[in-house]
Order: sequence, then C-alpha cells, then structure tokens
Amino acid sequence: METYTIDTLNQRIRLLENRQDREWCAIKEEIDEIRDNLKPLNLIRNTVEEINETVGFKSNLAQSAVSIVIGYLAKKIVVGKSDSKIKNIFGTLLQFAVTNIVSKPHESSKE
Repeated sequence: METYTIDTLNQRIRLLENRQDREWCAIKEEIDEIRDNLKPLNLIRNTVEEINETVGFKSNLAQSAVSIVIGYLAKKIVVGKSDSKIKNIFGTLLQFAVTNIVSKPHESSKE
C-alpha cells in the first residue's frame, strides 16, 4: 500500500483538474463543430459536396448547375405556385441568394 503526502495528493489533484479542463475544452469544440454542421446552410452545402463527389462532378459548370437546381427547389418550396408578383419577386431573390450561397466553397473544404 502506497502512502501519499499532502503535497503529492495536491499535485495529483491539479493534474487531474488540468486533464478535466482539457477534456471539457475538447468536448465543447466537438459540440460547436456538430452544431455548425447541423445548420441548414451547411447541410445543403455538405449535400452538394457529397453529390459532386459521388457523381464525379469536377467542373465548375456542373457544380454551378447543382447550385442552380437547389436554388430553384428552395424557391418552389418556399413560394410554390403563386400569382402574387411580390411573392414571385421574393422567390426569385431567395433562389438567387441560395444559389450564390450554395455555390461558394465551404470553409472546411478549404482546409
């Protein structure tokens, strides 16, 4: 049976507290990354990137086409069929915005 001095025990406690702090920081970083990946825009971008990789889209033209389709779908989902000019204008602006946002490279793909 080992005998520990108070100093030795205090040192071990500090080491364990430091380890706990490091592990909590790692957990918080992982949670932040998961939260970032679950944002709708990042879900769309990740889906586009997976489609591009799966189908083998390498050209900017093909990637732009996928972005345009996603923008069009966003417009149809939000606005649907409407005779209102204001809704149609809003839908077109939404389509343009989604297309531009999706076509931009994702931060994690730059790394």
